[in-house]
Amino acid sequence: MGAINDITVLLINSVVSLALMLFLLRMLLQLARADFYNPICQTIVKVSNPAVLPLRRFIPPMGRIDSSSLLVAYAIQAIGIVLLCKLLFNALPNPAQILLWSAIGIASALLSLYFFAIIGSIILSWVAQGSHNPGAQLLQQLTEPVMAPFRKLIPPLGGLDLSPILVFLSINVLEVLLRHAAASAGMPRGLVLGL
Repeated sequence: MGAINDITVLLINSVVSLALMLFLLRMLLQLARADFYNPICQTIVKVSNPAVLPLRRFIPPMGRIDSSSLLVAYAIQAIGIVLLCKLLFNALPNPAQILLWSAIGIASALLSLYFFAIIGSIILSWVAQGSHNPGAQLLQQLTEPVMAPFRKLIPPLGGLDLSPILVFLSINVLEVLLRHAAASAGMPRGLVLGL
């Protein structure tokens, strides 16, 4: 029975993480003003439209932040936490805990998304610099708003960009703070991937 539980937890975490990334990506692409004619953006928008468009009637965007996509991501994270609590502990957390743990989960997912996007961007800058590949362009558009302030602190030295080191250090510091926030909020380990 233990192996089946572990497999179920893995599957729930995987599905929740993939769905969460889809809606967070949609929100971040709009926030970064990415090229929505990019085929990858078009796919993200088409796949997420059935959940986002009905909410847009009631929930307007907050400036450049797509509130509907963020709300769907928040709901997905909350559902994942409830399912995992029921499966792992045979108990449900109170609504305040679900809301707080979901916010921590969203923050963790955003940090993970940027971590891997920046790694992908770095690898592509070595392998396919100046590429017109839609994935490379999308990664550049997504990561540039985060990288630009750090490039002002450490300008490129002889063609070598050291700003990702500061970005990764900042991400690691934020992850440590999130882990401590999760522990302070009484969030069990394993409810959210990465924490």
